[in-house]
Amino acid sequence: MASGTQWGAGSWGQPAEGQRSSPGACYRELSRFPAISCAALGATAGGRAFLLHTECSQPDLPRRRLLRFSRHYSVQRTERGLTVSRAALSTEIHNRLLGQDSPSGQRRAVLVRCPLRGHELLEVWDGSGRSHSVDLTALGKHGAVYTEGPFACLAWSHLETQLLYVAEKSRPTLPAACPGHVPEAARPAEDEDEEGERFVYHEGWGERLNTRSAPVLCMLDIKSSSVSVLESVPEHVSPGQALWSPGDTGVVFVGWWHEPFRLGLSACSNRRSGIFHLELASGHCELLSAPNRASFSPRLSPDGQHLLYLEGAVGGPHRQCLQLRLDLLLVDTETATVTNLTAGSPEGCWELLTIQWDLLVATCSAPHRPPSLVMAELPPLGQELPLRWVPVEDTPPVPGITWKTLTVQQNSALHNPQPFEALLLSPTGGTTPHPLVVCPHGGPHAVFDARWRPSMAALCWLGFAMLLVNYRGSLGFGQASIECLQSRMGEQDVADTQLAVEQALRYEPLDPHRVALLAGSHGAFIALHLLTRQPERYQACALRNPVSNLPALLGTSDIPDWRYTSLGLPYSFQRVPHVEDLVVMLQRSPIIQAPRVRAPVLLCVGARDRRVSPTQALELYRVLRAHRVPTRLLWYPEGGHALTGVETEADVFGNCARWFLQHLGRPPVGQHGP
Repeated sequence: MASGTQWGAGSWGQPAEGQRSSPGACYRELSRFPAISCAALGATAGGRAFLLHTECSQPDLPRRRLLRFSRHYSVQRTERGLTVSRAALSTEIHNRLLGQDSPSGQRRAVLVRCPLRGHELLEVWDGSGRSHSVDLTALGKHGAVYTEGPFACLAWSHLETQLLYVAEKSRPTLPAACPGHVPEAARPAEDEDEEGERFVYHEGWGERLNTRSAPVLCMLDIKSSSVSVLESVPEHVSPGQALWSPGDTGVVFVGWWHEPFRLGLSACSNRRSGIFHLELASGHCELLSAPNRASFSPRLSPDGQHLLYLEGAVGGPHRQCLQLRLDLLLVDTETATVTNLTAGSPEGCWELLTIQWDLLVATCSAPHRPPSLVMAELPPLGQELPLRWVPVEDTPPVPGITWKTLTVQQNSALHNPQPFEALLLSPTGGTTPHPLVVCPHGGPHAVFDARWRPSMAALCWLGFAMLLVNYRGSLGFGQASIECLQSRMGEQDVADTQLAVEQALRYEPLDPHRVALLAGSHGAFIALHLLTRQPERYQACALRNPVSNLPALLGTSDIPDWRYTSLGLPYSFQRVPHVEDLVVMLQRSPIIQAPRVRAPVLLCVGARDRRVSPTQALELYRVLRAHRVPTRLLWYPEGGHALTGVETEADVFGNCARWFLQHLGRPPVGQHGP
């Protein structure tokens, strides 16, 4: 019989009666649910028992940090299915940057940072404890190890004798600058090659990767504790996502072209890249994939006979049908068939964490249900359905919230009149009609999938309905939907969002006189257009790092190519702006219509944003203030484009919620019972 752990059912720590409409209390309660980031399975003797290890995180609001911890489970395979039980208490993860189990599951490699000296140590652990520890910083073979983003990896060789990882290329350490005049004889001796190198600009890979410039592939020999940098990687590419080829005789890796200069890589799967194979003995490096494509995420089949990877076009939309997380799919590479493994399961968002042997571990969540951890046993080929998912950590739905998917129908006379979708989250209890907060997503090629979002749920608890709009051009609806938005930015996406709003107001119990906008980046671009075109519809607006002046981004954004391609203009590395280009960009920019804005506007700005320069919000702030629009600007000195971080996210939510409560009025809030 399937078994698991259920927690939180019937014991919701809801805010007290007097605090139920407090933004802080709602956010604290709903952000306490852990996010499960990864999972690994290890087998015991006999193959009937397994150990499941997961790593989780949750905001630690009082200490303003992200709490990371691990959970451990015992999994038994019986005649009646899988049974799962807790194997140990949860333990906090300290100073760990990367971790990876060996192929046998008997060893684990861990990259940690020494809190006292700041050094990075690569450790190997087994059943007896820590067997090896190598101080990578002290060896000085390279700079900081890449621990996240598209380049990062930590890969065991098949024989479990070596480890692959990616780090920043080592550069000479130059002596500190002297504060005043120092006589020539007293200056530190410098090699002639190092003179004049102190202020040389080292180009990064843009937003979230600004300190990542020149990655190198590194190999640790565990027995000798020696590190070597693989020198045969072509100079015109930056390597990452490495894995061992069969027999450990070579390395397969992704190489991103970085000449003549680097374009932003975060959330951009359209950059030129290829799959390379490097033979260790000879140093011969060969391109395996097509030469002018975007190829990445290589994987070896379990038998080591097939190499699989994702591939797309270079240029055009930054994300193109390369990621789908709504359902789990089984692909038979021999017959080219695809099977939906979540058919018949609760609707929501499913993410596969790992598949080892014939066991699958996944998370599932929904807008009203925090993530649950589940696993299943994959039956023989052709017998996949119905798949029996076993709860490991079962989280009940949040009381007081309901949701549905709305299908928005287009006028058949329009270009590409395909319908699109929006998610509607609504409070239960209280009185209707509800005030509405409209959220067009950023990207623009992104998607609001049906996952758990604590901030959206908290706004529902405060009495607001939330409309999450997947306008045409969103991911998950086919390549034609993505391409139909090209050259129509600022027109089609804006019209789609407004159409979704009007249809929701017509058919749902919503208050048409209390409607607000909440968006970031390109979603904020859409919101600004709506404020100027429908000033009577919207009573308040909260924006994060808004796009308002397209031509001004040409020299300030890490993705200048997008300013051209989004409007249907050709782009090349040699392209310089022409007057006609700037006219087209300015005509699509909401800044030129900003004097028409009437609704109060809250701006949340990250000072370190490399994608949308904070000067965009500053310019908008001045224009709105000059036209006497109630405007407030929040400046986050360490904030990037996504405004992440425990303290920043909590502050942004609290300010946005209070802004809506102030300008839309406080909705009556019902009793949210379990």
